[in-house]
Amino acid sequence: MIRKIIRIFWKTLAVILLVALLAVVVTSISPVYRFASPKPFSGDDIFNPYKDIDTSYCWKRANFHTHTMVEGPLNECHHTPAQVLDSLRGFGYDIVTFSNHNELTDHPTDPDLQVNLYEHGYNLFKYHKLVFGCEKVCRFDNLIPLFAFQKQFQIDILNKGCDFLQMNHPFRTNGTSPFQMSRLTGYRIMELDSGVTTEQEYWDWALSAGHYSFALANDDLHYPDRSWCTAVRCNFLCTRSARYEDLKETLLGGCYYSMRVPDYGSGDWKVKHLENESLPSVSNIGLKDGVIFMKLSEKADSIRVTGQDHRTLCLETSTDSLAYHFRGEDTYARITAWFPGGEVIYTNPFARYDASVSDSPYVEAPHPVDVPLTILFNLLLLLLASADIYLIIKVIRQ
Repeated sequence: MIRKIIRIFWKTLAVILLVALLAVVVTSISPVYRFASPKPFSGDDIFNPYKDIDTSYCWKRANFHTHTMVEGPLNECHHTPAQVLDSLRGFGYDIVTFSNHNELTDHPTDPDLQVNLYEHGYNLFKYHKLVFGCEKVCRFDNLIPLFAFQKQFQIDILNKGCDFLQMNHPFRTNGTSPFQMSRLTGYRIMELDSGVTTEQEYWDWALSAGHYSFALANDDLHYPDRSWCTAVRCNFLCTRSARYEDLKETLLGGCYYSMRVPDYGSGDWKVKHLENESLPSVSNIGLKDGVIFMKLSEKADSIRVTGQDHRTLCLETSTDSLAYHFRGEDTYARITAWFPGGEVIYTNPFARYDASVSDSPYVEAPHPVDVPLTILFNLLLLLLASADIYLIIKVIRQ
């Protein structure tokens, strides 16, 4: 009797593992692309993401990566959209969008503020994207997106049904590497600051390869009742309103900056709310006669200009302002400011481009399909799937 139970157990386990392997193989289908070689930004012009700054409506605080309770048993957050909205508005957020996994969420109080947005990805590598301006959810995903061409395939599919994409938390995505970040294109925004580092080196891997993107820092909020993960990442947008058309224009124009905020009070919510009322901010920022300038509301411990290959181009200490002359060899420059209280501000990058060809350094990089390799790769998947099905049938019949 015991032997029979053990045999059934191992047989069941074998079938489960083989079915799981089959799911991985089947969802690995993808074209294989020929990626262009990385090419740093170039051109006689310098792109200024803050050229449209208007102090009459700067700045509005925003969080775009927020989870809430959804229908069904699989919930990563047990608070309703209204509760999450109330929590963040209590910290001075003017804009809150809801990005539940593979599900569109209605705005809880005002349909005019609806933003069709969701976080795409079931995969085991946590390769997730925020999908902006979509009408429906794309259900396809590679369970294990091991190769850069599989990740690019996901981006290409999603872009067909949305306005633009954000690449989510690359620092926490398994498989993120300089090679892959130097190949992937088609996203307009990079998500910053995992809480582990303020360096954002993976962003520089992509920027140094000539793949321009703006940046957002978001809470990726799942627990609005826990102080250490609430109101600790945010963005400040120079936007007319929280309506989607205005947000879209601003997010694709780049007139915003991102911020890391400490967990003031370490659990004392009264202190946390009070300190969030007086965050350091950007008073002015822009480009004039080849000089990048920034003025802050208060003195920073240090302000660093970062450029090609994550090199430090300029470092100023104990100051509330910066002026950096964009040199001939500079391909791009982004600014980070660290404050005594632990706050960190990140700007969008200034970069070289040719204004006669395009209106920004962002380029839809070509990645043609390598037909022979695509046939070979997917034929291999077919053979693996066939062998897997054969083994499943064999185990069941034993």
